[in-house]
Amino acid sequence: MNARPVAVVTGGSRRLGRQLCEVLAARGFDLVIGYRTAADEAAALARQLTTGDGRAREVRVDVALEAQVAAAFEEVKRVEGRVDLLVNNVGNYDPRPITQLDPRGWDATLASNLSGAWYCCYHALQLMGPGGHIINIGTAGLEGTRANVLAADYYVSKTGLLSLTRSLAAGHVGRQIRVNMVSPGQLENSVDLPPTDQLPMGRPGTLADVARAVEYLLEATYVTGANLEVAGGYLL
Repeated sequence: MNARPVAVVTGGSRRLGRQLCEVLAARGFDLVIGYRTAADEAAALARQLTTGDGRAREVRVDVALEAQVAAAFEEVKRVEGRVDLLVNNVGNYDPRPITQLDPRGWDATLASNLSGAWYCCYHALQLMGPGGHIINIGTAGLEGTRANVLAADYYVSKTGLLSLTRSLAAGHVGRQIRVNMVSPGQLENSVDLPPTDQLPMGRPGTLADVARAVEYLLEATYVTGANLEVAGGYLL
């Protein structure tokens, strides 16, 4: 069994997930890096983060499939023996107009972004004790009621994830387990980044901006059920 805190990060091999894994390793977490297709990148990151006392390993899991999630966390139970932090970072995004969205696309997005997050929460909670923490990655603008003509399935999934975040926070507060959300706005690697002059702060967000918000929540032990937007005023 592991004496160091253990963090499980879904979608952990690339982009924001990779940044978060690196930050968490620097903060003393052992990492379980979830990936679906990026096997080489996940393995390289695990090797990079396995230094000194720190350990990291990759695990292939399609979070949309509950059986795979259950098997992954059963392995975590056997190898690490605990989960102290779960970061639900998977967020499939296919910005098709609502007039072109079909049931197959809808089902795939909801399965990965919402049901998949719930499956991970459910199984991680079995391995969490007091002080455990779940951070779900959302998207800016969830508090409003604006229409989303592009990527409606994505915004519906993340709005549902916000509701789930708050429900889990309320349900598990008696166990001293916190559940929060971090919601980025337009980031420098966004697939549909608008011109800089359309962004309120004159620049897109960075992966480091989002990681700092996650680090804040790690330290803010009296915060649960919160949605922290990291959006530079975007969509206000």
